[in-house]
Amino acid sequence: MSQLNFDATRVEPTVPREIVPAGKYVVEITASSTKETKAKNGSYLELEMTILEGEYKGNKLWDRLCLNHVNVKTQRIAQANLSAICHAVNVLQPRDSIDLHNLPFTVNVKIRENEATGEQYNEVRGYSKRERQFATENAETTNDGSAPWAR
Repeated sequence: MSQLNFDATRVEPTVPREIVPAGKYVVEITASSTKETKAKNGSYLELEMTILEGEYKGNKLWDRLCLNHVNVKTQRIAQANLSAICHAVNVLQPRDSIDLHNLPFTVNVKIRENEATGEQYNEVRGYSKRERQFATENAETTNDGSAPWAR
């Protein structure tokens, strides 16, 4: 036994992770850390991303970029993905992963299945600049009531 002096009324319980449907989502990186691979043959940057808009706002997505790996192809793929993130958030020379935090961008999410367990999970398959939605009903107007680009 382990003695616990814990009050569950003071801590919000965890919510089971739900996968989100495949599609594009606006996210921001909310946490990042470098971890050693299971095989101890390199390290990866783990990114926690939070969905910012829509029905799945607040849901989390994760990705791992094997930036230091014995397999050169794996390392190149991770570097290309990191470059895509950097371009998407317009931080082209980050000194630390925190430089990429809290900046909105778009991810393309797929649903994958673990062959051994049959369990489904989300996989991030692409990064791009945030897609802006322009609504004509919210368009800025000039003093004469016309849109600025219509002058």
